[in-house]
Amino acid sequence: MNRLPSFGRYPPVHQQSGRRVSFHHEAALGTDDSSALPRGNGCSYGDCCLNESGTLLLGRPCNRLLAFDAKSGVLRCEAGTTLEEIIDFALPQGFFLPVTPGTRLVTVGGAIANDVHGKNHHAAGTFGCHVLRFKLWRSDRRPMLCTPQQKDGWFGATVAGLGLTGWVGWVDIQLLRVANPFMVVEEHPFGSLEEFFALSSASDRDFDYTVAWVDCLAPARSRGRGILWRANHAPPLAKGSSGIRWQAAIPWELPFPAVGARRIRAFNALYYHWKRLRPTTRLAHYKGFFYPLDHIAHWNRLYGPRGFLQLQCVLPHGHATFVIHELLERCATQGMGSFLAVLKVFGERASPGWLSFPRPGVTLALDVPHQGSQTIAALRAFYTLIHEAGGAIYPAKDALMTKEQFQAAYPRWAELAARRDPAISSSLWRRVSA
Repeated sequence: MNRLPSFGRYPPVHQQSGRRVSFHHEAALGTDDSSALPRGNGCSYGDCCLNESGTLLLGRPCNRLLAFDAKSGVLRCEAGTTLEEIIDFALPQGFFLPVTPGTRLVTVGGAIANDVHGKNHHAAGTFGCHVLRFKLWRSDRRPMLCTPQQKDGWFGATVAGLGLTGWVGWVDIQLLRVANPFMVVEEHPFGSLEEFFALSSASDRDFDYTVAWVDCLAPARSRGRGILWRANHAPPLAKGSSGIRWQAAIPWELPFPAVGARRIRAFNALYYHWKRLRPTTRLAHYKGFFYPLDHIAHWNRLYGPRGFLQLQCVLPHGHATFVIHELLERCATQGMGSFLAVLKVFGERASPGWLSFPRPGVTLALDVPHQGSQTIAALRAFYTLIHEAGGAIYPAKDALMTKEQFQAAYPRWAELAARRDPAISSSLWRRVSA
């Protein structure tokens, strides 16, 4: 079996085995001489889905849809089910995901383990806010029914628990009622971070979904410029196109990165000015709005054999403007370009997960090509700046966070450690908890 890398392909994996799991009791058996780790579809960017020198329990075969209440919109499915499989089933019946990240290829188990968030965090919170219950299997073969109402802590430890508390068997999710597959989308250019914050604040009152792209390599006079999208689900009778009409793929890993700073700088400038010329309001299919990268299969191969690292942080409101300005300044001066630089203001709704990443503040995400030790050194300096400002790094995207940074940003980590299944570990966990 191959080495099963993470989506970002960093850090590299030297020794790791995988075992397909078809039934929940197989996952509960544990291993004799090494740690195990549940793995969904491998969409995490860093090492939270890696288990160097250990075993991965591959859960995609456990993907049955078990029950659905067409009146309430409550779906029961196995944790290996992808968000795409849920949408394909539920949308024709008038329901959609309550929260979705930027790819529909994530499994439900992965969405719970990382408590994923989406463009509607200010309105709906995280994925874990819409999980009603799940069955958790431990390596001692002891299944537990976990709900938010129970006081034993297993629900809060497992949501955003990085897959460390056990194997999630089935899950009940409250879906969102929608009228059709379309979104009413508005695009608004902004020229600075100050304009972004004003536009985002005004948009959050009337739109369920808001997110912005920022040009991280813009010249100094235009630093912080970007495009904000805001959207709602379309009303009944809205009619649009059937979605993305073409599908592309990167058939093999390129021998060198195709995403150098010069290309990114030129692309970002053209993209920004092109968007300024487009109509402000349009009717869009959900696939184009939520999942623009999913129609390019294996797009991570564009970054070459070293892969890429993603920095996603959340900063408290009082420090966000200064720190984001500083991060964008360093990106521009050091040539650390990113096609995918995303800004979003998180809302106030608290997650049930003890280690959930979203919290009130501003999140910035940057994909950075791995170009060697200089990339690692620059990102570590970014992490230090974020840590000193009281920010947090998203474990699902991380490969560099120190133990001190993790434990300061996630003060309930010790409570999770107390509930970690003794047969389960991960490369990330060993790095931030040892």
